[in-house]
Amino acid sequence: MFFPIFLSVVYVLRNQSEDIDQLSTHAINLLSGIVEDFELIIVDNASSDNSVSNLKRLTAENGLPNLQVYALTKEVDMNTAAWAGIENALGDFVAVLDPLSDDLDYLPTMLDEAVAGADVVFARNLQKPAQNLAYRTAYEAFNWLYRKFSGIHLSNEAPDYRVLSKRVINFILRHPQPSVTYRHLPATGGFARKNLEYNSRSTRHNKKRLGESIDRGMRLLVSTTRAPMRIVTSLSLFGAIANLLYSCYVVAIALFKTEVAAGWISFSLQQSGMFFLISLVLLVLGEYIINMASLSNEGPEYHIAQEFTSVRITRYEKLNIEDSRPSLGSNHDIASDREKS
Repeated sequence: MFFPIFLSVVYVLRNQSEDIDQLSTHAINLLSGIVEDFELIIVDNASSDNSVSNLKRLTAENGLPNLQVYALTKEVDMNTAAWAGIENALGDFVAVLDPLSDDLDYLPTMLDEAVAGADVVFARNLQKPAQNLAYRTAYEAFNWLYRKFSGIHLSNEAPDYRVLSKRVINFILRHPQPSVTYRHLPATGGFARKNLEYNSRSTRHNKKRLGESIDRGMRLLVSTTRAPMRIVTSLSLFGAIANLLYSCYVVAIALFKTEVAAGWISFSLQQSGMFFLISLVLLVLGEYIINMASLSNEGPEYHIAQEFTSVRITRYEKLNIEDSRPSLGSNHDIASDREKS
């Protein structure tokens, strides 16, 4: 396959100095044969080895062509590091992948779908890299919660290996937190997308840390859906109604029962009234937080997925345009008149 496009490919690497030469050379050899023009963007995620030195050598005069390197000053999560490369990409399409676990040779199949009209193309490797039991448990729990709240299974429907059109990237840039929005928006923003699956065994992969993944998952969960805070406000409303009903029950006991323990009625009313007020405060505070969060995370009000213009525009046909430039004959006549005078 050959595609007449400008393609940007983003790699995120950390402490992979021994693999940089092989990964970069393989990518450039592949890309030079499938697209008209390309750039390979490598984001070094604050490596502590000599990765930056190797990357400087590869970008020297006798190094590799079309290589762009961004070395971060401190380590960040994979999505943020990937976004650092995406927002500096110049291509018509941008491919993002982990070169240690994703198969670059599958990219032509994804480009075929992208060029055919898909704004986002996802590719999921059916052979997942091995992780420990604690990570797998937390991973499944997060995906289950996210699917319940947002209706999408991130690992299956929005994997990290993806090809994005420039239109999608420009839309993400209009959001206040693009590095967070980038993870989920291509699958939930209403763009034309295509989900592909492939089977490729990887001998190497990045070990993911459980604590970092939990932190990233919680930030993603609370920033993309109101469901967790909506649960809090629902519980607050339930608590307010329950305490109000309990207060009515205490008043009914006071009116119709004669044998009541001394001080029970006043103590119960005091407790139920206090918890009723606390529940109301939490309800109002929760709704206020939801509103403020929606305003701070709110993106553009609309996006245009496609744009078409009629070939025939009637207003152009109504325009009466005349050529006001003098002809050569007119200039010659004017010059002759001047000579006679």
